[in-house]
Amino acid sequence: MTRATYVLAGTTILGLLATVWLWLENRELRDDLADRTAKAVADNSAAPAPRDPWLDSTKPEEERGPRSGTITTTPPPTLPKPAKENRNELRARRNAELSALLGRLEGETEEEWKSRVWPLIDGRLSKLRNRTEDMRKLAEEQAGVSKDQSAALDRIFDKTYTEVVDFANEAIADGRLSPYKRDVANWLELAGGFGTMLNGVQGQIGKVLSPTQLKAMYESGFEWSEYIGVNAPWEKLRAPPPPPK
Repeated sequence: MTRATYVLAGTTILGLLATVWLWLENRELRDDLADRTAKAVADNSAAPAPRDPWLDSTKPEEERGPRSGTITTTPPPTLPKPAKENRNELRARRNAELSALLGRLEGETEEEWKSRVWPLIDGRLSKLRNRTEDMRKLAEEQAGVSKDQSAALDRIFDKTYTEVVDFANEAIADGRLSPYKRDVANWLELAGGFGTMLNGVQGQIGKVLSPTQLKAMYESGFEWSEYIGVNAPWEKLRAPPPPPK
């Protein structure tokens, strides 16, 4: 397997992790908004209507609020300031959440891990797959790609998918791709060779399609790298090993 194939696996898995990360962010924002809305509704329904101290004539004059223009030294009510996280603290908390979500739980089997984690990714991935399939069909129609040519492209992609998923499982097993740690240097190293991998796949595609067809598909907005990354059979990913003690 070429180094460039490794790159595609690494960058695509990072895309999946980013999807889960954004899901966490979105869930927290929704929960926070729901909590604030529920609290505001409860406060408004439970609290009695505010009384105007200046217009409440039922009180004795000495119990009424100050008249207009009267200076008062009573400070306005304030709420406690929420604790703020700096960027490093926020990142550390997000990493801990991601590790808890994608890592193996205590005593969790591989099948249990898949049943827990995969539904979080599957919904988003299914939408992306449907979108890229539609984009490919439109691009092939625009480029005049025949059924035989399309089938030949599928064979190229199937071979690439197998290599990508095999590498991903190897990387997960030996800890190069791990939910338990940040390894930005390794990710950047993998991503740096992505262009080499794409050129290799496009070289094979160029043996099936004519230059005119390649140009037409490119001008349609279709991206081979996006299609390959989204449609790889990520369902075959193995669970990560249990967290280090």
